[in-house]
Amino acid sequence: MRNKVLVSLVILVGVLLGIGPALAQEGTPTPDPLGGATEFARADERTAVTLMLDWTPNTNHTGFYVAQALGYYDEANLDVTIQEPTDLLVEAVVQSGAAQFGVSYQEFFTYALADGAPLVSVAAIIQHNTSGFVTLHEQDPISRPADFAGLRYGGFGQPDLEKAIINTLMICDGAEPDSFEYVDVGYADAFELMERDRIDFAWMYYGWTGVEGELRGLDLDTVMLMDYLDCIPDYYTPILITSQAMIEEQPDVVAAFVQATARGFAYAITNPAEAADILIAAVPEADADLIRASAEWLAPQYMADAPRWGEQRLEVWQGFSDFLVKHGILAEGIDAEAAFTNEFLPGHVD
Repeated sequence: MRNKVLVSLVILVGVLLGIGPALAQEGTPTPDPLGGATEFARADERTAVTLMLDWTPNTNHTGFYVAQALGYYDEANLDVTIQEPTDLLVEAVVQSGAAQFGVSYQEFFTYALADGAPLVSVAAIIQHNTSGFVTLHEQDPISRPADFAGLRYGGFGQPDLEKAIINTLMICDGAEPDSFEYVDVGYADAFELMERDRIDFAWMYYGWTGVEGELRGLDLDTVMLMDYLDCIPDYYTPILITSQAMIEEQPDVVAAFVQATARGFAYAITNPAEAADILIAAVPEADADLIRASAEWLAPQYMADAPRWGEQRLEVWQGFSDFLVKHGILAEGIDAEAAFTNEFLPGHVD
């Protein structure tokens, strides 16, 4: 059953992609993404490592390509291969040791942990859950979760999780749960289905798919999960993961990779246009206009209100695990304290 959940969630996150809070309030100082660090970890000896991506290269991955192009991995004494995903789940590849690091999502990483996978999240690539529900304004204007009532939702084949999120939002907004229709659309283009009046709303990351819609000239309405964290738990999506074996046997390599990666994302935060050009050069087959627009949009979201890039909090891991148990998606919660670590990030926080 959980394997089916994992596969369905792979579909979900492949179509989803980014909205969140501003990096800092206007007039307030912006924290250093590197936690004040001026020196960074190096592997004890020259080491080759592989990073397995979760999906085809996109702006969630910008920091990795920046770290590669600007020599941060080389300075960390690492030879890094960035590998696009295969038919295998990222968690399985990292657990096997075929890749030392991977890009995952707290949603199905939690399922992997519940199944006993010896994995650890070592950084939050984007600080907050930046997804939301989107409609075409002219066809189905929305401004709040209660507006979902009577609409057709284009789902990804994982109704337990999707309905739990949508129903919780609707209940919090005073609407009746299950008053929307669930339509499984799988990989289909949600915008095309909405334009053809096959569905009315979809769940997506605005920083990629939403920006893509804007570039198409679509007028979109959104209900962002970030606006309802008093109702639903925040969760990290995506995350950088490794194995417990790597942490135990090669902590120097883990520290070197995580800190070089942090430097890459710090550059993407402060130099989004230049970081976009680096990603475009690395993956010239990608949509350059979309990458540039998404890079600008995501720059303040990577760290958001955290004290440094990559920081993770226990309450986020615990809250999401508790949500899954409450809604019967997991029989038992995970050990949230063991799910993540901040010890390999550069710098320090008070």
